[in-house]
Amino acid sequence: MKSIQSIVAALTLTLFVAGPALAVKAVDLDDLLKQVETGRQKDARTNAKRIADFRKDKANQARKLKEMKAERARQEGISKQRETQFDKNEQEIIQLQKTLKDRLGSLKELFGVLQQAAGQASGDFKASMTNVQFPERIQFLDALAKKMGESDKLASIEEIEKLWFELQREMTESGKVVRFNTNIITASGEDVQRPVVRVGVFNAISGGKYLNYNPDTGRLSELARQPQGRYLEKVEKLENLKSGYTAFGLDPSRGQLLSLLVKAPSLEERLDQGGIVGYIVLALGAIALLFAIYRLIWLTIVGAKIRAQVKRPDQPGNNPLGRVLKVYAENKEDNVEALELRLGEAVMKEVPKFQSGLMFMKIIAVIAPLMGLLGTVTGMIITFQQITLFGTGDPQMMAGGISQALMTTVEGLVVAIPTVFLHTLMTSRAKVLSQILEEQAVGMVAEQAEKQAGKGC
Repeated sequence: MKSIQSIVAALTLTLFVAGPALAVKAVDLDDLLKQVETGRQKDARTNAKRIADFRKDKANQARKLKEMKAERARQEGISKQRETQFDKNEQEIIQLQKTLKDRLGSLKELFGVLQQAAGQASGDFKASMTNVQFPERIQFLDALAKKMGESDKLASIEEIEKLWFELQREMTESGKVVRFNTNIITASGEDVQRPVVRVGVFNAISGGKYLNYNPDTGRLSELARQPQGRYLEKVEKLENLKSGYTAFGLDPSRGQLLSLLVKAPSLEERLDQGGIVGYIVLALGAIALLFAIYRLIWLTIVGAKIRAQVKRPDQPGNNPLGRVLKVYAENKEDNVEALELRLGEAVMKEVPKFQSGLMFMKIIAVIAPLMGLLGTVTGMIITFQQITLFGTGDPQMMAGGISQALMTTVEGLVVAIPTVFLHTLMTSRAKVLSQILEEQAVGMVAEQAEKQAGKGC
């Protein structure tokens, strides 16, 4: 009984899954069997119809197969015919190429040289400053080189003549100084049109400044930094020159020397490389110079008064020697020993005025090189720190510290050497004036001694 119920359940599930026609719930077993029989009969009719349709279309399928085989045979015939024609054409091409090679003869080498010359000229002209005036020739040369690279293309007489013309024009323009208008890029980045003077293929100038040619863009641009003033003065003279000759700073390396020249630091930049220590040294030098000028002027004026007083000993004035003469005049009646002491005292009062500031100059002369040495040590410390952090692969990274080290040393010596000279000059003048006072004082003592000796006799 249980097996029968299982079969019925299975048949029921099958009927529900089979399709909408059998998806009607059976009331009992007889009804279920009836539905199953109905579904089987319907499937049998559907299958019989499909078999009949397939048999009916069999003739049509055979006909299509026959047509496709015929088409394949036709295409194979065409393929064989074209293969034959291809082999024939290939043999003809080989024969024609051989004929062309025989007829060209030495001209083939000529066209090879022509292609090489066109390609090389195109590269040279792109790097030439004359390309600013004649940019259209690059397109012609590139097209000619490409054409000659193809085996079936030959250059015409006009193209050969034009290549010769462009080569000759480049040689001619390399020896000319010409003026023309073109667009240039200023140092601020503006694109403006200006008159430009081109000196051969070496330099171009405009607005009193040197220009730089960029082969990648084919444009002229102002140098971000110009060389020293003496070169710019010659640039202005050349721009304003209408005829004749003038001196000009020509760069035969086409900009390489000029780029190195503008990289050289100016005086202000060199002083700035010395840093704080360098500015202190320069400040000491300026103070020493001003003080030395003041003292030398004072010593010169006082020296002139003393020399004038020597000629008028009987008229003591307001000067060191005059004050010594006043002491002599006031103590003429004293004995020689007392007069000598009083004159010596008067001379000792005047001599320190001559020597005033000499020690200050001496101190600066000693401190300046020591400050330069301090800057040297500081710069080397910076250099070694950079070496520790970045290694020695890039010398430019160490250049700042080395520049500071060298510049402070130079500044210290530049200050110390003139200071020593000025100190020596001041000392010499002070000593001369002191000797004049001492000589006059000794002379007056001797004169007093002679007078007293005459009275004693």
